[in-house]
Amino acid sequence: MNKRTRLVLLLVVLGLCFVFLWPSISWYGRTPKELQQLALGSTEAIKTYAELRAADDVRAIKSLVADNPSALLGDEYSWIKKDVARRYKVLDKSVPSPLTVMDVVAAYDSELDFMSVVQKKYRDEITKAKKYYENSVKLGLDLSGGMNIIVRADLDAALASQENSGVRENAEVLKKEAMENAIDNLSSRIDKFGLTSPVIRQQGDDRIYIEIPGAAQADAINTLIMGKGILNFRLVDMDATNAFKSYYARNPATTFNASGELMDSSVIPDDCEVFGVYTKDDYGLDERIDWLVVKKEIALDGQHVKSAEVRADEFTNQPEVAFMLDAEGARIFGDFTGAHVGENLAIVSDNKVKSNARIQTAITGGSVSLSGGFTYDEANNIRKVLQTAWLNVPLEVESQQVIGASLGEEAIHQGVMAILLGLGLILVFMLIFYKSAGINAVVAQILNLYMMFSILSAFNYTLTLSSIAGMILTIGMAVDANVLVFERIKEELRQGKSREVAISMGFDNALWAILDSNITTFIAAIFLSQLGTGAIQGFAVSLAIGVVSSVFTALFVSRLIFDFDTDVLHAKKVSIGWGIK
Repeated sequence: MNKRTRLVLLLVVLGLCFVFLWPSISWYGRTPKELQQLALGSTEAIKTYAELRAADDVRAIKSLVADNPSALLGDEYSWIKKDVARRYKVLDKSVPSPLTVMDVVAAYDSELDFMSVVQKKYRDEITKAKKYYENSVKLGLDLSGGMNIIVRADLDAALASQENSGVRENAEVLKKEAMENAIDNLSSRIDKFGLTSPVIRQQGDDRIYIEIPGAAQADAINTLIMGKGILNFRLVDMDATNAFKSYYARNPATTFNASGELMDSSVIPDDCEVFGVYTKDDYGLDERIDWLVVKKEIALDGQHVKSAEVRADEFTNQPEVAFMLDAEGARIFGDFTGAHVGENLAIVSDNKVKSNARIQTAITGGSVSLSGGFTYDEANNIRKVLQTAWLNVPLEVESQQVIGASLGEEAIHQGVMAILLGLGLILVFMLIFYKSAGINAVVAQILNLYMMFSILSAFNYTLTLSSIAGMILTIGMAVDANVLVFERIKEELRQGKSREVAISMGFDNALWAILDSNITTFIAAIFLSQLGTGAIQGFAVSLAIGVVSSVFTALFVSRLIFDFDTDVLHAKKVSIGWGIK
């Protein structure tokens, strides 16, 4: 490979590394701590925050309009001027100058329209930061602090609870559904709790591994895990729902306070509550799509549901959800539906409306069918909601480890100091022992670390103490390639070879020795990464990445620096050791 090709390849690699590393730089270096906390929250928490901030801003601007319509828009709202100017241009009107608060409000069709623009600003800002985090190097619990919990699901108890329910499913299928149900419930509860980027996954047949970065109270988490979801059926007040939606469209900024409570309780009847209507988004998380006003009185408690399944309607072949009630539930439901034919009934789970169906006729006998143009995904989501009532899976916390944030910060500090100290001592040695040629090793080692972090960022790896240990080992090993090359060059110089010939033959003669030693290390690291777990895997991954990057920097970067000195600076001799001229 000629010099020009090597230079182009190096520039391309360094450019790609910067692209990969940019999310990590943006997240850890350019994103304020406050914004990081918001971005680490759940999707629902981000949406709620954006709505509340937008409501505050809209109320503040409306207050300014009421006090002084000709007041100028403050600098804190300067970001909205572009959208206002765009709207005036769409209306083929000139943009008022100076722009007053009255001009701003007049640019929007309604308060809801205005609020949606403000809300989008906050939401986009947080989601942009969230994308940086998702594409950056993550910090493990030993560096960031947090909790890891292993929960055991008592699947045998869940299976035993179904022996008298009339369910004839295969035991293994039922256990699989019970496990999925337990994980879904935990995901919903922890996401609703607003915790930062939790990891929840199945471990083995009946264990659930939960990892929660950041500060969290152990007692609160345990209560969350051990708690049971609340499922019930409630009558919908459609007149109150339509009236509320109309009111919300006119007054979105003053409908709810910061706690999510109605600021004016008179907008709905005293015997009603307003809940959000939720569906699953593309990420499997609850997403609010509408509002619904339901009666406070519970028509039927979820404990009466005994089984649920998705099937095709015998007439339309459309998906429907069928569930069975126990004897008492069948009697209660039959009386209730008979008294409210033509009205709507909502399934409410943890204060979230998951289904809203019309009562076509009195439903007796305990067999209930829900239909309404569902897709199979929607029907399965409703079935899973109903399962929370009847497929009860007892959970037990088997182990729990809490790592304080201060310990994580100390670990990061110690890890960084270890890397810098190890790198510094090695580079000092190289400069003393190999003189000016040691600068090549210095540059190669710095670029080696740069490339390692870039690759970690590209694959969204989690950085742990064991990963840092792998990096420190890589720093020591990486200099071996430079030592091999430098010693080969010294041998050629002792035989009276010219600078250019000695450098070329030094790299050629050292090539296979470098590849042999690093390939064997790479193979060992790959096996460790595949067969090991936890700390061993983190160590192996960082070691494997370091092996690849160190070979590249030793063979490409160091060679290019030598060639630069030869071709551009026209150096005739090589300063590569004591007694070598």
